[in-house]
Amino acid sequence: MTNFTIPIAGVIGNPISQSRSPQLFRHWLKTYNKVGFYIPLHVTEANLENVIRVLPKMGFIGCNVTAPHKVDVLQIADLATDRATLIGAANTLIFRKDGKIHADNTDGYGFIANLKQGAPEWAPSIGPVAVFGAGGAARAVIASLIDIGVQKIYLSNRTRPKAEALKSSFGTKITVVDWVQSGNMLEDSATVVNTTSLGMVGKPEFRVPLDGLQRGTVVTDLVYSPLKTRFLTEAEAAGCIVVDGLGMLLHQAVPGFERWFGIRPDVDVDTRTAVLV
Repeated sequence: MTNFTIPIAGVIGNPISQSRSPQLFRHWLKTYNKVGFYIPLHVTEANLENVIRVLPKMGFIGCNVTAPHKVDVLQIADLATDRATLIGAANTLIFRKDGKIHADNTDGYGFIANLKQGAPEWAPSIGPVAVFGAGGAARAVIASLIDIGVQKIYLSNRTRPKAEALKSSFGTKITVVDWVQSGNMLEDSATVVNTTSLGMVGKPEFRVPLDGLQRGTVVTDLVYSPLKTRFLTEAEAAGCIVVDGLGMLLHQAVPGFERWFGIRPDVDVDTRTAVLV
């Protein structure tokens, strides 16, 4: 007889049908010949804590968390990493053997890893970064940029108070710019990041004037549906180096897969293809 149990992980969200994480994890489990399961779980806000508390009793070793639960799960967790606490949200839960729930946020890691993979010459020293949006994704992006050494970040959001709140959290490296003037951020920026949902399928287009973009600027969009947004298409036409948002989804999943299934997966062409099928 053996005490071996099959590891089970999953992803929690509401809705969850749009998540590509199950495709990603199935691909890695097959590629690395690992025994295990990764299950999409549609969980409402009202049932969130009950579900999270019962998952370890069902044999789950952890789960990813997507919208709209990233903030709430941080309050449910027993422990949290410094980066999850700083960002104020978690996208990865680890169910420890001692019964405690450990929360982490790997979105910032995924963002930087994707940026470096898509634009290998990128470095934090190349100049200021312009960030559009001030939601949870923006917090993860800004935290990771500051952590890696970026010295100046221009930040603009459609509602200025949310941008000012991020400045209060992250300090003097942030300069807030009114949304109506946000196009002016581009002239002085070596990197431009859209963290908003503008340009996503079913959402309004990103309509900030991009005339200020300089040739060679690194431009990335966290939206990956469509894979190449209008924002990226216009940036590419202006001679910029563009990085789509799919890689961030792939890279942010790497630490969780390694923790749960015991091997650090590669994010390669086959991985992208498997998720896009």
